[in-house]
Amino acid sequence: MTKTILRSIIRALIRRVAKIEIINKENLRESGSYAFATNHLGILDALLAYYVLERWDFFIPVAEKWEESAFLRWLGKHLNVIFIDRFNPDIHALREILRRMNEGQVLIIAPEGTRSRNEKMAEGKSGISYLASKTQFPVIPVALAGTEDRVLLGNLKRLKQTSVTVTIGEAFTLPPLPKTNKDEALSEYTDEIMCKIAAMLPEKYRGFYAEHERLKELLEK
Repeated sequence: MTKTILRSIIRALIRRVAKIEIINKENLRESGSYAFATNHLGILDALLAYYVLERWDFFIPVAEKWEESAFLRWLGKHLNVIFIDRFNPDIHALREILRRMNEGQVLIIAPEGTRSRNEKMAEGKSGISYLASKTQFPVIPVALAGTEDRVLLGNLKRLKQTSVTVTIGEAFTLPPLPKTNKDEALSEYTDEIMCKIAAMLPEKYRGFYAEHERLKELLEK
């Protein structure tokens, strides 16, 4: 009951502050595990999962610093949050993520690991690539545009809705990791995820990947 109420509140708040356009929503899967991988522009990003997804069996890893607040711990419990140490190997969190995905849940993740500091894409981290290649769960790239904190907060002050676009790409599966040159493969896999996200974004958001050769290939298709 608490989860349903909280989700209704989040959706109502999002409708109040933003006008959401969802493109290619049919690419989302109604059942089974996958990674919902997005770019990360602002504080609204994580909450959009509760608006975009119709299913409830998803979870979101968030920085361990938010666990210090008793209220946020309570929220996290009811909003399917996993607190994770971003700076050190967190075996407990990794096992919990794998357990949930093996149960058929959806992982919501921003490979960049933190909000953009310049309103553009930063370099992605390899954690999601490792998980996706190890488990063979599909990845669905999701591009968020319009969620910059500066824009959102500025519009809130003017009591104006922010226009946000959520573009959902096609699911794909990464190859298993090779026995040699694993770091090189992980870097390539991470670039694949990030470039697929970048290809769905307006040029101004592409940041670190703007001149990437793989992005150029995707844009030419």
